[in-house]
Amino acid sequence: MSHRRRPNAAGPPPPEGIGGSSTAEASSTGEERPDLPWAWALGSERRVLALALAFRAANALLVRTYFNPDEHWQCLEVAHRIVFGYGHLTWEWKRGLRSYLHPFIFAALYKILSLLHLDSPWFMAMAPRLLQSVFASFGDLYLYKLSKLIFNNHVAQWALFSQLVNWFMFFCITRTLSNSMETVLTVTGLYYWFVAIESVKGNSVVSKQQAASKQSPPSRKMALLIAALACAIRPTSAITWLYVGLLDFIQMKSKSRFIFLEVVPLGVFVLAVTTFLDCWMYGSRIIVPLNFLKFNLFSSGGDYYGTHVFHWYFSQGFPSMIWTFLPFSISGILKSREWRLAGLIVWVLVVYSILGHKEFRFVLPVLPFMFMFSGHNLAAMAQLKGKGHNEKGRLSRLKLSVILLILTNVPMALYMSLYHQRGTEDAMLYLSREAHDGRVKSVLFLMPCHSTPYYSTLHYNLPMRFLDCTPSENKGTLDESDRFLMNPADFVGEVFGNLSSFSHIVLFESEERHVKLLLRNSFQEVRRFFHSHFKVDRDLQSSVVVYSQKSVL
Repeated sequence: MSHRRRPNAAGPPPPEGIGGSSTAEASSTGEERPDLPWAWALGSERRVLALALAFRAANALLVRTYFNPDEHWQCLEVAHRIVFGYGHLTWEWKRGLRSYLHPFIFAALYKILSLLHLDSPWFMAMAPRLLQSVFASFGDLYLYKLSKLIFNNHVAQWALFSQLVNWFMFFCITRTLSNSMETVLTVTGLYYWFVAIESVKGNSVVSKQQAASKQSPPSRKMALLIAALACAIRPTSAITWLYVGLLDFIQMKSKSRFIFLEVVPLGVFVLAVTTFLDCWMYGSRIIVPLNFLKFNLFSSGGDYYGTHVFHWYFSQGFPSMIWTFLPFSISGILKSREWRLAGLIVWVLVVYSILGHKEFRFVLPVLPFMFMFSGHNLAAMAQLKGKGHNEKGRLSRLKLSVILLILTNVPMALYMSLYHQRGTEDAMLYLSREAHDGRVKSVLFLMPCHSTPYYSTLHYNLPMRFLDCTPSENKGTLDESDRFLMNPADFVGEVFGNLSSFSHIVLFESEERHVKLLLRNSFQEVRRFFHSHFKVDRDLQSSVVVYSQKSVL
């Protein structure tokens, strides 16, 4: 079967940069390049999107674990408060560090569920991830399109394979984290940016009128608009777009046109819209991106939640995310010589390494580009011909690589999504059903702060209390969460007394033994949910235990 390919397609190392026609036929040798077994489903971009939608929907339904508090507390909790009038706002919202733009997307979903009377416990828990799965599927589609644009259709197929199989992408991309949305916007924006580069390079003979329009292709405006939205949702996304913009800005003939007729108008427009939204919701004049950058970059406020060594992203964080795709991606970088995207990955990792507080999700937006390089290497492996490489041996090497990637990623993806740290999600779904049946009056969470979802999952307006961990302006001051973990029994006795004001208490098994004496007279264990096989944070939080007052039972 003959395939369309670009002259700089994968195989022998292609020349640097983007060039050539996307409609060029296969090489003059007439060689046929084998596709993926399911390549028939990728015959068009519409089919790619359909495959991605189906895969990510299943992905969302299989994610039943707790990963990062921001998924619930900085998005869904806020959206729930907007629509239903109750929900907890963390200290970041009181200091104006967060924009309402991202939560508003899920507030719209909650409003639709409410109008259709579908706001049951299951729908409230699963619908947000299903909506995010739609956005994630467009991220998959645009990774495919970007890979096809830069390399060829064959590389695009293997890049998509890499992204769908990778354990961390499966584990994280359908969660309602702002980083997940930032990742989708980054891939989409870069696709339009590279389309603009292609359109400028592809027109060598143009009229004066065309030359003028060539300075500002529509796709570049689209890329800048998407970049502005990404920065509005996550101001640190500017790190990515500063690199992308500067590389081309240096080579531009009309720099002032680019700055004053493209960047500034689009940036001001998005900033004005989001600032108006935030001022309306906060009830005061506020510029969230400025507050966010001042706190996280200039004052190192994020360090309150822990710091890592400088090399953490390079030595532990990013390798853990990309996992066994790492050698394939590095080989793909060397073979493709697409230094612009490789440089972007290194740039982002270096800049984030400067910051003390580090998390896996911060560098999620550049993870898809590693899968492009993995796809390049797998495509080159599939079409490798030369002395001593017969058809059987060539396919066997590829098959072994694919088997290795599947066996090392799929089980890990399923374990992390279905089992590791699922107890807190299960406990909240249980409490939600009990509350709707009238058997829960109030809840106390005796566990590290933000260990569980909250009102957005409970979806019932009753008193709840968790251990606060708002950063203190006085360094060295311990918050409630730290004080409890240091001496659980004394802290509970001092702050909550005999606990009689709560109908239910939720805690980890690791802290249960410390407060069991306080619970034995008035409370009885009603449910115990598996949480983790491995140590999380300070202790092995193997189970989440729910206690209820005997009088309620």
